[in-house]
Amino acid sequence: MKKILLQLDVDPQPCSFDAITAIDAGTDTILRHGNVSVDNVVPLVHGAMFTRGAHHLSSTGIFLGGKDVSKVEDVASRISETFFDSTRVSVFLDPAGANTTAVAAVIAAKRHISLATSEGMKTCDAMILGGTGPVGQRVSRLLANEGVRVRLVSRSLKRASTCCQSILQKIPNAHLEATSEDMIEAVIGSADLIISAGKSGIRMLTATQLSQATSTKVCIDLNAIPPAGIDGVHTTDHARHDGTKHFYGALGVGGMKMKLHKVAIQQLFQTNDQWLDAEELLVLSKRLMLSE
Repeated sequence: MKKILLQLDVDPQPCSFDAITAIDAGTDTILRHGNVSVDNVVPLVHGAMFTRGAHHLSSTGIFLGGKDVSKVEDVASRISETFFDSTRVSVFLDPAGANTTAVAAVIAAKRHISLATSEGMKTCDAMILGGTGPVGQRVSRLLANEGVRVRLVSRSLKRASTCCQSILQKIPNAHLEATSEDMIEAVIGSADLIISAGKSGIRMLTATQLSQATSTKVCIDLNAIPPAGIDGVHTTDHARHDGTKHFYGALGVGGMKMKLHKVAIQQLFQTNDQWLDAEELLVLSKRLMLSE
């Protein structure tokens, strides 16, 4: 059976990046649909569920993307509600590349820092700049689930607090602290890990502030458009070592993001019961021991 990917996108035009990546991952046929919403997605999913016999459902998969993350999440819920019993296909969620980017950042950090806390070890402290954005929320969620103490930073303390509460609903024992940007200098000295996940082209951390990050071992800037989110980090940095810190830029983690994206597409066609969100992608990367 040919591997068919149903590419669903909440944007008017399905993302060409996602389609090309799926082809490079070995997909035979891609059926692309834009302007997908909770109102029109069910018939599309039914088409994937009912056109092939039970033994061949694993040859069809769904990729769900788009820039409006809240719309993607609503559509994802509707898709999940449409499946029943074993009549379903596997789904990979990556709105605006947020899931694969977040997981790639966590993988990069784990090369240099022990995130999991064990008895007698200091809990890892992470500062997530732009923490209320799509990538920032997912990075915060993934790190919190690993036992990291996360400072979720935003211009608005209220928005940061709302995001922390949302994560706590999923991870009740998470160690989270909402932090506003004007509090950065007071708390940056304790951060072992700094990840900038703010909007492209916006400086999130100055060189002066970075110099105060005396405990920091890893700095990751996910912004690919100048100016850098973290002053002094280059987009091509890949574990660049300077003093006590390792630096990663957007392109420096991009290789892992691309590898993970392709592996996730291939994984869709292994069985028909997979749901690949950020947490599942991180587990997948561990299981396959993905490395650059």
